[in-house]
Parts: sequence; C-alpha cells; structure tokens
Amino acid sequence: MKGISFPVFKTKVSGVSEKFLLEDPAERRKYFDAKAGPEIEKLRSYLRDNTFVAFLLGPKNSGKGTYSKLFMEALGGDSVAHISVGDIVRSVHKDIEAGKEKELIAFLRVRYRGFITIEKALDVILGRDTKTLLPTEVILALVEREIDRIGRRAVFVDGFPRNLDQVSYSLYFRALIGYRDDPDFFVFIDVPEAVIDERMRYRVICPVCQTPRNTKLLRTRDVGYDEAKKSFYLICDSGLCGGASMIPKEGDELGIEAIRDRIEIDGAVMKTLLGLEGVPKIYLRNSVPVDQAAQHVDDYEITPAYRYERDGARVKVIEEPWTITDDEGIKTYSLLPAPVALSLIKQMVGVLGL
Repeated sequence: MKGISFPVFKTKVSGVSEKFLLEDPAERRKYFDAKAGPEIEKLRSYLRDNTFVAFLLGPKNSGKGTYSKLFMEALGGDSVAHISVGDIVRSVHKDIEAGKEKELIAFLRVRYRGFITIEKALDVILGRDTKTLLPTEVILALVEREIDRIGRRAVFVDGFPRNLDQVSYSLYFRALIGYRDDPDFFVFIDVPEAVIDERMRYRVICPVCQTPRNTKLLRTRDVGYDEAKKSFYLICDSGLCGGASMIPKEGDELGIEAIRDRIEIDGAVMKTLLGLEGVPKIYLRNSVPVDQAAQHVDDYEITPAYRYERDGARVKVIEEPWTITDDEGIKTYSLLPAPVALSLIKQMVGVLGL
C-alpha cells in the first residue's frame, strides 16, 4: 500500500530443508509444525484459559480472512473465531427471513444505545432506507450478539474500524462489547496494489457452477485457446458442469480502480492506527523484494504465476514466480498465504508475551 512498507519477515528456518506443497492442507500442517512448532504449542496452551481480540487491518482483498483461517488451521481446535463485520450486518437479512426478527429486536432493546430507533436501523440494514447511514452503535451491538453466539473464544475482527469515524471506537472495543480483560492488538497487512490489481483483473468464474479461478494465479488443469478472440481461457474442472469455459466477471477488467475509493479509506485508517501508542501491533507483509528473497524465504513459499503459449494444437503452461513492481517501484515476489500466516503466528507469541 502506498506510503506503508513493513520490514521483511524471515520465514526460512535453519534446519528445515523439506519442501512443502502449500496448496495441500495436510502439507500445510506439516509446514506449520516444522517452522513454528514451539510457537504453536505456546499459543495452544495460552488459548486453553485465555482469549484475545485481534483487529485485522488491510485494504480490501488483502487476505484478512485467509490469514486468520490459516492461523486457526495451524492451531487446530475451536478456540479462535473469525468475525466479519460486513457478514454480520448482512446476516440480519437471513435472521429475519428465518423468523428471528423478534429475537433480534429483543436483544437490541437490551444492548443497543444510539440516536436512531431500532426499527429505523433495521430499515437501513434491509435497504428499505437508503438515505441513512448505519450508525456504529448498531454495528457494535450486532458484533456483541455474534460474540454471544460463538461463546468464549479469541476473535479476529475483520472489517472494523471501517472508516476514520470508527477509529476511536476500536480503542475501547473490548469494553464496549463487554469482552474479557484479555489482550487486544492490531494486525496490519501490507499488500502492494499490483497484487490486488492482478488478483481482480485476472479473475474468472464458471458460468454454470460459479467456481472462481484466476488465469494468472489459480489455473485449472486444462487450458483452451479461442481462435476467434486470440486468447487463452480456463476450462472448469470442478466436475459439476461438464467442463465449461470460464469467463471474466463484469467490471474485473478495471482491476483495483473499481475499488479505488475503498482502498483510499482503508489506507487512511491504517496510517492513523499505525501512529497509535499503547496498543500492540503485528505487521504482515505479503511480498518480499526479489533481491532479498533467497535470504528470507524458501522458493516454494513464493506465489507461482502462469502464462500460456501455443504448442501446435496444445496449450503449453509456463510456471514462474509471481513478480510485481510494488508501491515503491521495487521488483517484488508475492508470497503464498501460508508464510504470511506463519509470520502472524510467530509475532503473536511476542505480542502476548509467551
């Protein structure tokens, strides 16, 4: 992100020479145990009797949900939960459709304090009122309701604070939602804009089964060539649609520019909170400069990228490290999600003082 750059975290571990296939869950478990076994045990021991509140802060499409889910995968068990504030607000629709409107209103009457009525707040959420912004006080009450549902677990909070007006609320979030007196901290995620742009620009989806892929970063087994359009395309291999040709989603050709306003707001929130004193911070970096890669990471931790050439009637697939120019103009490799989650695990041990 422009104006934000974190130190490169070293994921290469002395004595670990085995190569792991990080797309495979079983291989990832071996990877985490090999590179962070002692840290994982410390965190498991801590979470038997304690919790934490971790705020995930990064631009849209930066991998916040992915990294928290990999953290939970590495530790195993059900001591940690991921809470998406956007999903919580959207789930109100499902609750009302499922006949839970009275239960929801009863909870809000006890826990909500704010300047609009509960009924008006529901109108905003359901889209019946498109002129009123949903107040943060309503969002906090809905988050508290979700925490009541998941029980006594540590939580990753994704999507809060969403704008500068909510920053002050985040400083006292634990008290506002009646949470335990356990640590809270911020997890900042630095992702070059070129990474977000190409993740969006090369996305494709199966028109039949809706399976998503990426022609550059997440290909299918088979690739075709369209003579009329002079372009390559992925052939869906989900087994649910008979091998349909995958197509771009409308608007994705704009890449990051389609969400530029959101990116700018996310950046402003991050920059404000980076200067905050008194709250521990974890810094995750999605990328590593090409000239530092050999020192800091193993080759298999670098994201592969694919390009295609015609080989007679066949399509030849060429795999190379995904190289982008970061926001500072430096040639950089993008990292797979697992090494970023490894950095999260190791830094959290320090933040929690374990």
